[in-house]
Parts: sequence; C-alpha cells; structure tokens
Amino acid sequence: MDRFDIIIVGAGPAGLGFARNMADSGLRIAIVERLPEAVLAEPPEDGRDIALTHASEAMMEKLGMWAHIPSDRYGVIRDAKVVNGRSDYALHFQSAASGKDYLGRIVPNHLIRQAAYRQIKDQPDLELICEATVETVSAGQVGLADGRILHADLVIAADSRFSETRRKMGIGAEMTDFGRTVIVCEMSHDLPHDNVAIECFHYDQTLAILPMHGRVSSVVVTLPTDMAGAAMDMPAPAFAADIQARFGNRLGGMKLITTRVAYPLMGVFAKRFVARRFALVGDAAVGMHPVTAHGYNLGLTGGGLLADSLKNALAEGRDIGDLRVLQRYERAHRKVARPLYLGTNALVKLYTDTRLPARILRGAALRLGNRLPPVKDRILRQLTQIEA
Repeated sequence: MDRFDIIIVGAGPAGLGFARNMADSGLRIAIVERLPEAVLAEPPEDGRDIALTHASEAMMEKLGMWAHIPSDRYGVIRDAKVVNGRSDYALHFQSAASGKDYLGRIVPNHLIRQAAYRQIKDQPDLELICEATVETVSAGQVGLADGRILHADLVIAADSRFSETRRKMGIGAEMTDFGRTVIVCEMSHDLPHDNVAIECFHYDQTLAILPMHGRVSSVVVTLPTDMAGAAMDMPAPAFAADIQARFGNRLGGMKLITTRVAYPLMGVFAKRFVARRFALVGDAAVGMHPVTAHGYNLGLTGGGLLADSLKNALAEGRDIGDLRVLQRYERAHRKVARPLYLGTNALVKLYTDTRLPARILRGAALRLGNRLPPVKDRILRQLTQIEA
C-alpha cells in the first residue's frame, strides 16, 4: 500500500503550483499525471500565451518559478484598450492609473508549465508518478490502471475544466458552452506595439492583440464555432492579411510565425470545491472564458488559498482532510472566483450579441467606463489584482 499525505491528480501548472506552495509543510506528496515526465520537462508549444497579473507574478516569484522564465520570451502590457466594433473610441486602461509601470505580463503557457516542473522536480518528499491513468477515486484514495492503490489524507483534482477526477467524486459543475472557438497564434508585425494590448469586439468575432517581446504579438481570435474551421484552413498569408485588416492596419504588415491552435470555449464552475478528503484547484474548480485573462491567475490564487488553509490546520494540529478545514478554502476561493466568473460571462454575452440594442449598449458601456473613474479603477484593480 502506498501512503501519502496529499495526492494531486494532474501535473498542470495549477497542480504543480499548489505542490510548490506546500514545499515547506513537511508533508509527503504524490502527483499523478498521464503524460511522460519528458513532456513535463519540455512541454510543446500549445499556442497559448497567459496574461499574468501583478499578484500572479509575485506568487510565481515566491514559488521560485519566475526565475525560469527567460526575459526575452515574455511581453509587458503597459496599457490596454477595449474597442467596440470598428469604432475608434476605446475604453483605455493606463498603467499610470494603477501606480505601477505596467498592467501585467504575457508569458507563453508552455514556459509556465516548464517553470513549474523545474521547481518541483527535486522537491523533497514529493513523488511524481507519470504515465499513470486514474481508474477510481474516493475519499482519501486513488486507484491507478496498473492496479496500484494510493492512500492519502487528502486528494486534490487539478486535471482540467473537464476533470474526470471531479466527476468520479460525484461533483457536478455549471457549464456554459459559449458556442465559440478560440484560435491562438503569434504574429510578427512591421510597426511597434508600444506594449499596448487591444481587445476588439467586432460583430462577428473578437480579436485580441497582446504585446510580446519585440515586434511580436499574441493573437487571439474568437469565432462562432461554425466559422472556425474556415479560419483554420486559410493559407497562412491569407490569415495574416485578414487579421491585419480586421486590426485596421494598426501594426502595419503582419506575418504568422507560429502554428494556429483552436480550442472550444467552455466556462465551468464546480458546484462544490470540496468534499470529505477531497478538493478541487485550478480549472477543475473554475474554468474561465479567456476574455478577462483570469484563468491561470485564479488557479494560482486558489492553490495559494488551499495551501494557507492546510498550513493553518497543521499549525492547529487538525486533520488536513477534515471537511471543515477544506470549507475554509472553499469559502475564500468562491468569494474571489464567483464574481469574476459571473461578470466575465455577462461581459461575453453582451459583446457577442449582434442585435442592435446590444450594439448600442456595449458602446455606451465603454463610454460610461471612461467617464466614471471609480468604476474604471475597480475594473483595473480586478484585472491586475493590485490591492487598493
């Protein structure tokens, strides 16, 4: 029988980040992952670039992950603009208003995954069990396909928004199918981006241009799913020309420099984050629409909150798998995540509605945001996770 204090199912950045948060706890931790360890060590590029808030950057520094991110591979968002349709009017968020030199960083997802792995690979009292498939899950127990049975005081699911571990524990989730597909890639361009991120809510698609290092931007195109196939099949020069035109030639000539990758958009909010000897972190708890860039940031926040709850329990001499201990984490994480989840979904609903009343309302919303400093300041602090 294999005995641990904590078993984490899923070696994505949220699960690995939580494991690193517990490095000084003295607990024995197992991480169960389907992928080979070689893939964790050198993750393939998946097209996604992650917008990190100040709080997430600070957390990554604290966990030792930020030191593994090359300075010439991430972008800096100095300012951000939101544009409605083809209007020149923009809701403008400036870093100066936040009291910081920048609003956030843009980091390739595969580099975050690699950094997380590098920090935990030699962590004492941690066993990485790779190329393993989870067959059964119950309170404090995980059964693997090879017949191995793992026991622990606490099992944690960190295996994506479509978590099989969550389902095996009988925990349902609210799922919002946006009927959209997001296409991600990186493009070079002739003109400098000046470290400005721009979100363009067109009437048939959403286009986000996020500044990377040099004259390169991360491009995120959100389309109705029935239109995504045609965009993926476009020859690279035609796709680049289409993005350049939709962006109003703001960056001059544009060229596709990475593979395009498509992902279906599905929002997920678990009906419970905890059960007896069981907890959810990362996308297994909350899977966000990417428009407000809070997905991985919430994963880091949630992992930190769970680690705090467990460390407090240890200091008090309590069982880390006790439901009352875990409910402290659930209350704290829901307080942060629920307003962001509902607000993001409402924003998406408004800015993907092509009816005339919605078009008028969304334009008015941008102008109102600029004219009401307290509202704008609150949105800015939510986006950056900078405390007032």
